[in-house]
Amino acid sequence: MKIEKLEPAFKDYLWGGVKLREVYGKKCDYEKVAESWELSTHPAGQSRIAGGEFDGWTLGDYLKELGPRALGKNCEKFENFPVLIKFIDAKEPLSIQVHPSDQYALEVEKEYGKTEMWYVMDCEPGASLYFGVNRQVSREEFAQRIRDNTLLEVLNKVDVHPGDVFFIESGTIHAIGGGILICEIQQNSNCTYRVYDYGRLGADGKPRELHVEKALAVSRLTPSDTRDKQGAEEEIPGGRVKLLASCKYFTTRRYRVEGKVRLDLDGGSFLSLLCTEGSGAVTGPENAVAFAPADSLFVPAGAGEVEITGPCTVVATTIE
Repeated sequence: MKIEKLEPAFKDYLWGGVKLREVYGKKCDYEKVAESWELSTHPAGQSRIAGGEFDGWTLGDYLKELGPRALGKNCEKFENFPVLIKFIDAKEPLSIQVHPSDQYALEVEKEYGKTEMWYVMDCEPGASLYFGVNRQVSREEFAQRIRDNTLLEVLNKVDVHPGDVFFIESGTIHAIGGGILICEIQQNSNCTYRVYDYGRLGADGKPRELHVEKALAVSRLTPSDTRDKQGAEEEIPGGRVKLLASCKYFTTRRYRVEGKVRLDLDGGSFLSLLCTEGSGAVTGPENAVAFAPADSLFVPAGAGEVEITGPCTVVATTIE
């Protein structure tokens, strides 16, 4: 099966910037390009095949055409395509928010919950984000602080640097701060409960909706485990590899390719590749696809041995 390059779906949320277009060359006419959904079958925004036999097809239709073998045996445990991968350009801070667990989301929203991972690609000096609470907080205090606009006082504020990784489990209060560009790997869900939004107004001139009662029902109000869970960087033929995060929904590694790195895609899982630095090509038994920074490639399960040439840095996601 062939390697496919993908074109993203875009989102123009009010906090977005212009780096995805002006720095990374994304073709989007929105004034603000907040997100590009690089690997998505979600109905709120599907990525598409760029070039070749399936040019212009949505990723969902392409996968239906190829059948379950394209996803691999490890995906059989999931009802739907398991992940959604995006770039996020946060020129301004995102709202303070929380995502529900699978159980709550399926009961209330009729879709899955959302556990996610952030890989910081770039950030301005002094940039920070919020990751959980900084002490035990009761639900009564949590609700009161939302009403009083003092919620930020009990959140865990973390300075960020390029290359940082944050694993955000469902139920964790969080927010990306302004001046941060990230690659996000997440469950295939768009279920978000907004808790606090700095008093901002939406495009209609009205305050954006908050979801306080639902957030109260799902939020974990004890300090989160914020320890770095990345693996050690290891030397491999042609470069280096580092485990960024692994859970039942996705496993993500970073490859720094200095020459040629070979990966064997058996029937276990598809492979998603996002270039974060440099450029190169991915070559498989049936074709080769060149890539530049912020390009997204999909390699079906069972494609056989593929070779990544650089120099480049790629974020690789599979299901294990």
